[in-house]
Amino acid sequence: MDIFLQIWGGAGYLLAKILLSHAEGVRNDRKWRLAGWFLYILGLPAWVILLAGRQNWIAAANEAGGGPALILGLVLAWTGRYKAHPAIEWAVRIFTYLMIIIGTGYSLYTFGGITAFSQVLEIGVTVGFLLGSFLLAGKRPSGWLLYALMIISMGTLMLIQGKVILIVQQGVSLVFVALGFIRALRRSEKAATP
Repeated sequence: MDIFLQIWGGAGYLLAKILLSHAEGVRNDRKWRLAGWFLYILGLPAWVILLAGRQNWIAAANEAGGGPALILGLVLAWTGRYKAHPAIEWAVRIFTYLMIIIGTGYSLYTFGGITAFSQVLEIGVTVGFLLGSFLLAGKRPSGWLLYALMIISMGTLMLIQGKVILIVQQGVSLVFVALGFIRALRRSEKAATP
């Protein structure tokens, strides 16, 4: 079951990063963004199950809490908008923050504080994933940098836990995150040039 979940979650997230990275370099990016956000949502349950199964409560809550941000990215791509209504953005943020608080609180309770290196890595994953997803939903290049933090943290966590498929997936994902960042910067520069 563990191998199946690694393949399911790893493939969903890797393909999502490839498609979203590609979207940064094309003019008509709607279908690429739609597919990317959809694959993120599709891979999400496998990650939550894998992380919760190893008592990575902060990261599991992070992934679950990121669901609305991923759905927001999908909806924004579907409608062709770059920004959601402020009330919707606030609702996504509040849900995300609540999940972070719950996951961190439960982790602190379970481990008696921050006593494990894995918890520090989970915090890196959380910051990178949630803020990165939110920024990328609004087509902000800085989201890619936060995704890099997430990938490095998650890759290290998977290394510690011996999840070989996900270690490789995280390494390959980092390449596409770097490409996405470069493409997003170029897109931003073109948009800013009169």
